[in-house]
Amino acid sequence: MKPFPLPVRVAGPGSHVEDEELQYLAMPRGMAVFEMPRIPPRVDAGHMAAARELLAGFLERMGEGDAAKGGKAPRLDLDRVDPGPLDIANQMLGEGEVAIRVDGARPYRIQESVFAGVWRVCELDADGRVARDWIESSPIPAVVIDAAAAGSNVALPSVALPDGAMNSPALLTEIQEHIRTWRPGGEAHVINLTLFPMSPEDHQVMERAVPVGPVAIMSRGFGNCRVTSTGARNVWRVQYFNNMNTLILNTIEVVDLPEVAVAAAEDLADSRERFAELVDWMGESAEA
Repeated sequence: MKPFPLPVRVAGPGSHVEDEELQYLAMPRGMAVFEMPRIPPRVDAGHMAAARELLAGFLERMGEGDAAKGGKAPRLDLDRVDPGPLDIANQMLGEGEVAIRVDGARPYRIQESVFAGVWRVCELDADGRVARDWIESSPIPAVVIDAAAAGSNVALPSVALPDGAMNSPALLTEIQEHIRTWRPGGEAHVINLTLFPMSPEDHQVMERAVPVGPVAIMSRGFGNCRVTSTGARNVWRVQYFNNMNTLILNTIEVVDLPEVAVAAAEDLADSRERFAELVDWMGESAEA
């Protein structure tokens, strides 16, 4: 048997050093808060009026559907909007905390606006240019859910277990069982890998059996949270990083969508109110 080194800490009289400082892992800070977008000092009145009309039309659609309750997500296509009004609308929407990348045959680049649950969705063509462009109000854009499902399987693949794989077989059995018993809307089953004893061979097994999928989500709310889909149906990797980009929490979640990645119903309702304030504010600015 190989010797297993144990860390030794001296205790008792004479072991305490008065000047020694405790070292703590840096925790996330710098949480973003909502700020109403600012209108540029010089803007064409006609472009402003057109941008306001555009966003007012989307506001009406936000009141017609409720994606948080399973309804159709309100959506407004921007493909044929003139550059002037579109530029102002872009500035009014701003950039929120969440960005999403969807790879595959139909890649997407998605950015949440400063209004939680209001998303800017761009579909790219084979050359990386924007093929379709729209605004959507939903907990998370439908294309994200569809891509994650299309890039996954309900059964984990069989993988060879190398020497040194200790805990990965039990983890894979646990994950497969929860995939089998998962039901839409069910409570997340979270596996915390941060303090779980994993050998390098265990990590290799997990990477082969639960590979990264086509969806990558980055949330910058309180520190950074990275969420990625996997090749297993309804299985997600969720990792939290501090301001130094140090991994502080590493989990696997079996759930339809990790809660950290979606806008809550309360967020959507609040965004509708703020969006209405924005439209009114733009109207007053256009008349000034």
